[in-house]
Amino acid sequence: MATFLAGDIGGTKTILSLFEVPTDHNPPFSAPGAMPKPTPVLKKTFPSREYTDLYPVVNEFLAIAQEHQGAPISPEAACFGIAGPVIDNSSELTNLGWFLRAETLSDDLNIPHVSLLNDFAATGYGVLGLTAEDIYTLQAADAVPNAPIAIIGAGTGLGQGFLIPHVNGYRSYPSEGGHSDFAPRSELEFQLQHYLIERYNIDRVSVERVVSGMGIASIYQFLRGRSPERESEALKQLYHHWEQQIGHEPKTIDLSAEVSKAAIAGDDPLCEEAMNLFVDAYGAEAGNLALKLLPYGGLYIAGGIAAKNLLLMKSGRFIRSFAQKGRVSPLLKQVPIHIVLNQDVGLLGAALYAIQEVSTTA
Repeated sequence: MATFLAGDIGGTKTILSLFEVPTDHNPPFSAPGAMPKPTPVLKKTFPSREYTDLYPVVNEFLAIAQEHQGAPISPEAACFGIAGPVIDNSSELTNLGWFLRAETLSDDLNIPHVSLLNDFAATGYGVLGLTAEDIYTLQAADAVPNAPIAIIGAGTGLGQGFLIPHVNGYRSYPSEGGHSDFAPRSELEFQLQHYLIERYNIDRVSVERVVSGMGIASIYQFLRGRSPERESEALKQLYHHWEQQIGHEPKTIDLSAEVSKAAIAGDDPLCEEAMNLFVDAYGAEAGNLALKLLPYGGLYIAGGIAAKNLLLMKSGRFIRSFAQKGRVSPLLKQVPIHIVLNQDVGLLGAALYAIQEVSTTA
């Protein structure tokens, strides 16, 4: 067995994982479900802000792994997904003060092959390694071989990416589509847009301000402002505690998560309305992405929010908004749509990329 190191590097936390794969099986990036799934051996999460660089984090993790395995750990390759742009295998995480270079990490860690990827590019490779147990299908359709594949994922922000056929199967690319303009489709959404422009003193609203974790919080603030009498006592208290924590770390209340939980419980109409508006906007943006790419190889919904709100996502609202595209709506009925349930899809993609790097340079 060969050992590979994968990482998901963010401003708040750094997740590292070791994977094992048979030494004789390194196929190209083929269609989803056709790739061997690396076996996870160990995973640890570290608070990024407590370290001055990625090197000491990895060093500490490898020491833990050696103790866990009872033997020296020598990864053949490593790949780190970075929450930010990666240019020439280098990345600057300005909110951490980290400047990462793959070549430097390779020398310092004594790992022959080190790669840096944008985190959503890593997620793209990860979907190729998913199995039937890792997804929930929202819209069944036959995937077209070698057709583009789209990925969208609402979490802290709104990630978007795509995969297109390449000589060695598929190649994954990130996108900044989450920063495109939010396009209101109803009077309520127009009012939300106006509210966000005034609240944040901005001249445009990106779709990420609506379709993300911060978007759920903003939607709830907008609705409670319109109808304060509809706010439940439980959420009113949570909201005031949350508001007092703005600008302070660590926060003990995640307003978006609380709104989501109350909506799922079905006993808070204002939270239900907030999540319905969120899901409608999410579906519409996924439909916009699908129109641009025609991803007949599949559209994968990643990010933590969709999996945690599966009941809401499969209620019919998402698909209805996704397909509401006028005279070209029939084109979108042919797109397979899957919710990614495996929250380690980015780590899996980083591991698969590391494996491919060894395979192609051997």
